[in-house]
Amino acid sequence: MSRLRKLELDELDPDLREMTQVDDRTPIEVGLTPILGHAPDLAKGLMAFAGSLKRRGTLPRRLVELVRLRVAFHNQCRSCMAIRYQDAIDDGLTEDLVCSLEQPYEAPDLTDAERLAVRYGELLASNHLAIDDDMYGQLLEHFTEEQVVELGLQVALFVGVGRLAATWHVVEDLPEAFAADGRITPTVDEGVVVR
Repeated sequence: MSRLRKLELDELDPDLREMTQVDDRTPIEVGLTPILGHAPDLAKGLMAFAGSLKRRGTLPRRLVELVRLRVAFHNQCRSCMAIRYQDAIDDGLTEDLVCSLEQPYEAPDLTDAERLAVRYGELLASNHLAIDDDMYGQLLEHFTEEQVVELGLQVALFVGVGRLAATWHVVEDLPEAFAADGRITPTVDEGVVVR
């Protein structure tokens, strides 16, 4: 059960409601909006930022999704782990790739750039001070400086909002495996595809 009250859809700020298209989405797709709705102006800013990363980002959607799911594991954000974005699937994400995130450095189907991006995201989520000149040197072998900034902003969003969402414990609309007690992984076979 969520630790903060989820607003009913008709209680949401009209602009926030329109911005997130909650009327056309499933409860999982609506996600945190019913809680974020308690602070609608802040929620709109957060969603504008996340939307900008999605619409204007240059990184492959598959790579971003792999990083997001690995960070979600470190955050233990159940709603984050339950979701698979359609644009990432369209870009080649498979459940086999998601399962490979249990041991990403041994996964044969990840590219070197994906493995490095996952490592960077993992370090930002778990030990950010271990990110040094060598890590940025490696990143710049695979990505432009603009893409390194984009990757950092993506991961910052995943780490911060994912940890916050984990503490809110928004699990009531998730498949049972994601609502279970204890530590879980995004590799259960009940991921939900959203637009």
